[in-house]
Amino acid sequence: MALRVVFMGTPHFAAATLEAILQAGHSVAAVYTQPPRPAGRRGLELVPSPVQGLAERHGLEVRSPVSLKGAAEQEAFAALQADVAVVVAYGLLLPKPILEAPRLGCFNGHASLLPRWRGAAPIQRAIMAGDRQTGMMIMRMDEGLDSGPVAMEERLPIAPGTTAGDLHDQLMVVGARLMVDALDRLGKGELPLQAQPEEGVTYAAKISKGETRINWAEPAEAVDRRIRGLSPMPGAWCEMDHGGRRERLKLLRSEKGEGEGEPGLLLDDSGNIACGTGAVRLLQVQRAGGKPVAMRDFLQGLPAGVDRLL
Repeated sequence: MALRVVFMGTPHFAAATLEAILQAGHSVAAVYTQPPRPAGRRGLELVPSPVQGLAERHGLEVRSPVSLKGAAEQEAFAALQADVAVVVAYGLLLPKPILEAPRLGCFNGHASLLPRWRGAAPIQRAIMAGDRQTGMMIMRMDEGLDSGPVAMEERLPIAPGTTAGDLHDQLMVVGARLMVDALDRLGKGELPLQAQPEEGVTYAAKISKGETRINWAEPAEAVDRRIRGLSPMPGAWCEMDHGGRRERLKLLRSEKGEGEGEPGLLLDDSGNIACGTGAVRLLQVQRAGGKPVAMRDFLQGLPAGVDRLL
């Protein structure tokens, strides 16, 4: 059964679900997304979100309100007479009148195994915490933060070496497929809902700038998880002393290393860096203004005497 859908989302992660909904034959009454943001080297160009770009290519109406709290915006939303709203990484809280407007409710695709990692950065937090599995969940939204009843889930293992970017791409595909399945069941009146357990609630706070700098005095396991959990965006980083000046180095891929030494010391030409305990082997890095390169290529280009990361 085709449903009349309002789609609400912003990044590439959400665009995959919108594409899947359209391919499944549902009618999208309107698309809500964040307004275009400044981009480019000088920040002078306004760039639409990936969801807006996709919606415009399909000739869909796009709305970009800065808030949904006003009566006028809520009335405009209700006037769409949607069967359901689908929300994936939208970026705005939905007040009660919005949640209650669609005939069948609002359903969110969330990239964690709720109630673990409610909030803004579930993919990054799962890797940084050393979780061995995560997944996608479809939940009916309520006024709480990712606290509504769960309709469907699919679990994924977090393999060794996985970065947040890797996991993002895997979950994006799973989430799009799962949401289409959920809408199919919803249209047939066969979508089950189960309340989230009260135990095991954790919150995936937005990544702060202070978390992105690597502290080599931490244990190697924690350093490795931080590097992978923040890759590729916003990116973990450190500094090196290059010719008497500090240069920032972005760290993109790593694994458990070998050796011991003073934290930050480059132990060998394989990219092993000493940590508080143990070592991390860097696999891919990026200099400021440069492209990602394998660590072995980066080391070959280093001048003599650079033997430490700060």
